[in-house]
Amino acid sequence: MIFGTRILLFRLIVFGIFALAQGYLFARIRQAIRASRRPARFKSRAILLVGAAMGLLFILNAFLVFRHFPWVDPPMVAQVGLLYPAAVWNFGSVFSALVLWLARTVGGLGRKIAQACRDLAGQTAPVPVDPGRRRFLRAGVGGLATAPLLLSGYGAAYASKAYDVQEITLPFGRPLRVAHLTDIHAGLYMPREEMRRYADLVNQLHPDLFVLTGDFISNSMSFLPACAEEMARVRARYGTFATLGNHEHWFGTLREIRAVFRQHRIALLNNAHRVIRTEQGSFAVAGIDDLRTGRPDLEAALRGLDPAIPALLLSHRPEIFPRAADRGIPLTLAGHWHGGQIKLSLLGVDVSLAHLLSPYPEGLYRINTSHLYVSRGIGTTGTPIRLNAPPEVTLFLLT
Repeated sequence: MIFGTRILLFRLIVFGIFALAQGYLFARIRQAIRASRRPARFKSRAILLVGAAMGLLFILNAFLVFRHFPWVDPPMVAQVGLLYPAAVWNFGSVFSALVLWLARTVGGLGRKIAQACRDLAGQTAPVPVDPGRRRFLRAGVGGLATAPLLLSGYGAAYASKAYDVQEITLPFGRPLRVAHLTDIHAGLYMPREEMRRYADLVNQLHPDLFVLTGDFISNSMSFLPACAEEMARVRARYGTFATLGNHEHWFGTLREIRAVFRQHRIALLNNAHRVIRTEQGSFAVAGIDDLRTGRPDLEAALRGLDPAIPALLLSHRPEIFPRAADRGIPLTLAGHWHGGQIKLSLLGVDVSLAHLLSPYPEGLYRINTSHLYVSRGIGTTGTPIRLNAPPEVTLFLLT
């Protein structure tokens, strides 16, 4: 209950920021319309139209987030005409408003400094205004203000679909081809058609083992059956194994999730392991519950497992890695952080919320002979936008 209250409070804060940003943008747009040379009737209608459009997009996005609308497989026209515009506008408007505010603040400060310098120099005559220069500056600021919206549109329309296929060779003790998907987030922005495309791609990799590390759904259990059905289309010699993420705990129960996975023959490893025997020797696949919202128990997951058998550990969150390394697990696979989802790379340093919150936001890590790989996942959360953190399908060539 406390956790749910915190999530609600966080969302209210985020939408409060959206409301402030869009209120500021509306004020600036209204000011620009009023300053134009258009007829008064045109100005009033333009202001009304802009306000109505902004309000509609804001309300639509709030409804989709707070009501958890279980619209399974929305048609393309709805995605293009409603869902993505609302998400792009609400995210991009914050940074557009910030650009305009900074431009006005810096411009005002510059004028005050210039006036102070003129006062010190004894120049009392007013400086003539150059209309051409003013129009040029306004156009430049307007262009900068639209850049966040354009980037957001790019991140939703293209970057979230431009997946990477990562092939990684690691020592394990058994020769295996392991395909890994995580953070599918089936929902309004990850429909069945998109999940099928990823399942077909994994099939083309001819994996021996297919593993999934949680967050199958976005915000409703209504999306889980289609997700499980599409992931079950993957044919792997030794089967498909999964573990739970935080979104499953937020919106579902272990009992109903087990039932869906059992129906589609996906083995759910919740603080458990499975030993698989091959011609090259046995190996184990272990899985633990989500580290924060579930009841993770690494000891239970490994109980009774012969230490001589190499084990692959599945965990939604990667912070289990030091403990896994202490137990001699050669490879841990995780996700959760989406590689930051929206990431800046400045002077060789990656900056995102994930990079600030976790020592394992994405990529490969090593402690002694143990490795951790954190996938960027294929879905999105909060917003359907990815920037500088493309979706990822990972194939491990284990030796």
